[in-house]
Parts: sequence; structure tokens; C-alpha cells
Amino acid sequence: MNAKAINLGIFFMTLSLAPGAHADGAAADACAANLQPDGKAIYAATVAGQPTADTLKSIVESQTRSLAMAGKIGRGEARENAVAAAECVRLRFQ
Repeated sequence: MNAKAINLGIFFMTLSLAPGAHADGAAADACAANLQPDGKAIYAATVAGQPTADTLKSIVESQTRSLAMAGKIGRGEARENAVAAAECVRLRFQ
């Protein structure tokens, strides 16, 4: 089997997996639409970090800390907003 045939096979296998990923992403994005502005910022930063189920907690924590230290989100409700954003991101894994 040549490399071109293998690449085409991988391409089509990837396409067959995509609809499931979009459905989870849509549910997560719908959840995020209901977050407070600071929660939305945490959600966006966390998703950009491409978390896995195993790295979600650490990425949410680091992104929240970074946003708070930069003055982009309020420190007072950072924990609340991070928890809410993490719940929305978690929907991407279901």
C-alpha cells in the first residue's frame, strides 16, 4: 500500500469521526453562552488550550490564574466562573 492510499484512508476515517466531535462542541458552546462574561473568557482560553479529560483541571486553573493576574477577569469570582466554565468544557468529552 502506498503512502497516498494510507493518507486518503486516514483522511476519510477522520471525516467519519468529525460529526460526533461537533455535536459535543455544540453542546459545550451552548452551555458557555449562558456563562457570565468572565466565565466565557475562561471557557474560551481553556478550549484554546485543547484540554483532554485528564488535563482539564490543570488547564482551567492555569488559564484562570493567567486571566486574573492580567486583570482580564475579576479575582473575586474567579473560582466560581472557573468551575462553571469547566463544566461546559467537560461537555466536549461526553
